[in-house]
Amino acid sequence: MEGGVRLRAGASKQDVREKVWDHLEASGLADFPRPVHRRIPNFKGSHQACCSIKELDVFDRAREIKVDPDKPLEGVRLAALQARKTLLVPTPRLRTGLFNKIVPPSGATKEILRICATSQGIKEYSVPVGLDGKARVDLVVVGSVAVSEKGWRIGKGEGYADMEYAMMVSMGAVQADTPVITIVHDCQVVDIAEELLGDHDLTVDYILTPTRTIKTNCKRPKPQGIIWHKVSYEMLEKIPILKSLRYREKQAGKDVTLQDERSDLANANTPAALNEKAMAENTRPQAAMGSAQSGQHYVESDSLSPRLEGSGTITTVYVGNIPPSVRVSELKCALREFRATPLRLNWQGAQHRAFLDYKDKATAESAVSSLKGLSLGGNTLRVELAKNQRNKGQVEINSQK
Repeated sequence: MEGGVRLRAGASKQDVREKVWDHLEASGLADFPRPVHRRIPNFKGSHQACCSIKELDVFDRAREIKVDPDKPLEGVRLAALQARKTLLVPTPRLRTGLFNKIVPPSGATKEILRICATSQGIKEYSVPVGLDGKARVDLVVVGSVAVSEKGWRIGKGEGYADMEYAMMVSMGAVQADTPVITIVHDCQVVDIAEELLGDHDLTVDYILTPTRTIKTNCKRPKPQGIIWHKVSYEMLEKIPILKSLRYREKQAGKDVTLQDERSDLANANTPAALNEKAMAENTRPQAAMGSAQSGQHYVESDSLSPRLEGSGTITTVYVGNIPPSVRVSELKCALREFRATPLRLNWQGAQHRAFLDYKDKATAESAVSSLKGLSLGGNTLRVELAKNQRNKGQVEINSQK
């Protein structure tokens, strides 16, 4: 442990992070990008630590590897590409999805592969993998700020590695026995009190340092999926793909009550609230069971919204790649769930598309962001602003296919 990182009794997770960051900087072990505070820290010797992964059987057997985009893991990404394994890298802060698959150009040289392993290469040589991409990850490699020989891990405090793993469980991309590896400097291996860990915290099976390979034999269970009661509305807004996973799990009958919703449940179950809900259900416009459900042209306007006529600011969103099996009622349910209910829905199921009218461009762009990654009937929907906008909510629908 190099003796440099000394933790006081009762240290919090943040205390551990600050001690490790401070020690890396003060001891001259920190490497670009600097300072290492508030990051997964890069350190001198990281490439050497990464290279030792090639000696592990779990790496040799793996065909599809998920490696975080942090700088100290660059050597692992390069090793995976050189071994011609499928390399998946999470999108930064999960803003545009979960994974990007790194696809080097045909006949890529060693230098090109080296570039592919960098942050620049992740941007230039990657393609997104949607929820229906059927990823099957054989090995997970994460960065850490601190880790114990028992396999207990502390990240930089934003929870993305834990959430990525939970989302992979939800997608069926990892199994309970999928090994997890972390790459750290020797000084980052410290004693961590078990009471600091929560049921959402990811543990690791192997720790690779510049001088050691540690098999943790960790018995603590890894996250079993997304723990929805710890997810806030704010996190849901920041991570659009999380909304799609929540909708999918809700359709499967799972409890997806959010952190913010728990405090609202008591109020929602009062007699007055239940009566109001019943009245709303009785007055909600119902989709026509004939033409709408069979895939014919169908238009529904929100009777509670201002009339579309007379407004020149209406902006239309195009929704494509809708499977033939999906009904308009399913799309409407998803729009309500994602808080993206339009003023008007123009359903064209036979053409596998729909058009959504919103009151202005900002509202339409917000809807596009919310619906990114939405999957219905096994297809990831194509959601974007309609190419040809017209006043009063009209759109030239034949231009977008």
